[in-house]
Amino acid sequence: MRALITGSSGFVGRHLEHHLVESGDEVVGTDRASGGPDLLDAVGFASLLADVRPDAVYHLAGDADVGGSWDHPRETFRANAEGTLNILKAARACNVGRVLHIGSADVYGRVRPHELPLSESSPLRPVSPYAASKIAAEYLALQACGGYGQEVVIVRAFNHIGPGQSDRFVAPAVAMRIVRAELDGSPTITAGNLTPRRDLTDVRDVVRAYRLLVVSGEPGVAYNVCSGIALSVAEICEALIAASTADLTLEADPELQRPVDLPVLIGDNSRLTAATGWEPIIPIAQSLGDLLAECRTRPTVA
Repeated sequence: MRALITGSSGFVGRHLEHHLVESGDEVVGTDRASGGPDLLDAVGFASLLADVRPDAVYHLAGDADVGGSWDHPRETFRANAEGTLNILKAARACNVGRVLHIGSADVYGRVRPHELPLSESSPLRPVSPYAASKIAAEYLALQACGGYGQEVVIVRAFNHIGPGQSDRFVAPAVAMRIVRAELDGSPTITAGNLTPRRDLTDVRDVVRAYRLLVVSGEPGVAYNVCSGIALSVAEICEALIAASTADLTLEADPELQRPVDLPVLIGDNSRLTAATGWEPIIPIAQSLGDLLAECRTRPTVA
């Protein structure tokens, strides 16, 4: 299979490319950071796909900064919605066999305990500008499927972690603080709101699910990619501290909190499992340990 990955130099993109190559696929990656067209460059993407002629497009690129979306909602919306529109149009013009649109579990928004775990039929109630942009992108994908007959499979990815993740996200941010504390002897580690609970999956399990959905997913259908188990931010931090070489104490820092933080997200992955046979196989303790080990090698560590 010849695959094109948008956002290929990002956290998930790098893991996905590695997995696809290991699976025997021919992979072409594109990313603005490596000189590829911007998501808003419709002509550039049309030209790229015409040159590559992929069998499948994995559309990972976009603005994934949930907290930052409050500061630049228009830019987030354009990258995620208009960018998806450009990818779909270019793929349609080149007769790409399958597009995997990577959405987010943030589209479910604030939920009540009795509504958990979240299935794909749960209502969409966006809270952040980011979540609203992902709903718009998802509906563009559905329209491409229903209106043009384009084979688009939709992913609603819950939180994923692993080595290489940006420290704009909670687990790697805390891991980097731990690494610096190991070096300078600081006794305390800070984090934002410690109470939110998140459904976490190792990124290496996530990319396995993505390829399986390209092969076996049903066009026009959304699939939760999740573990079905939620950990609080405090539990994630304490697990990272337990893997540290230093004796550290965790403290909450209000300055690190988002304007709105969803209390809990737990997903139901039964639709994905039924369609592909997928299940997560990497324990979260291993994911956090691998993340912490990788953070120790980063050039930003003083």
